[in-house]
Amino acid sequence: MTIDRKVVIESLSKIKVQGNQDGLIPGFGVLVNQLPASLWNNFADMLTNSVGPDMLEPAQYLLRWAGNECGYHTGYGIITSEEWKAVVQPMITKQPDDILHGAFAIFSAWGWAQCEIVELVAAEKMVVRAYDYYESDIVLKGQSRVMSAYMLEGVCAAFFDLAYGKKPYPDGLGTFVCTQTKGIECGDDYGEFVVTRAK
Repeated sequence: MTIDRKVVIESLSKIKVQGNQDGLIPGFGVLVNQLPASLWNNFADMLTNSVGPDMLEPAQYLLRWAGNECGYHTGYGIITSEEWKAVVQPMITKQPDDILHGAFAIFSAWGWAQCEIVELVAAEKMVVRAYDYYESDIVLKGQSRVMSAYMLEGVCAAFFDLAYGKKPYPDGLGTFVCTQTKGIECGDDYGEFVVTRAK
């Protein structure tokens, strides 16, 4: 890996995000927001706790899919942005591996999750470790009955789709899936997310 995570994080965490005249924040080809993490966590928690046992898995699937869609389109916007071209692109020597490492460095820079790739098998498997992520909200740390980092699961799969999907953007979504195997919200020291090929 030739991506200097520290440089990427230091450079891109300095960018100030502001809304336009309509109060919207356009960025990376999508609209981003600065809503409190607790809003999203409470929404996911309320949704999964309000369905019966027979509907829990479909509800979790939909939360992951929302993260997947978001990660796919936002991820594409990130890797085609001017910020990317200025800071990350000059470091890339091995594609698409370095692109993945750079994307997760940016993900960390903007506070979505302090995470990094710890295992990468081209086009087959990726393991991401997250030491902090907004879905491990301080109120929930160690108290959740289920691993609930749905957005991060979806984003991990989406980033791998961008790198190794069956088809190029915008048609490669769904080539890979992610399973959360450890979670801070369940009392683990870190979250772990394993991406593999969809069956």
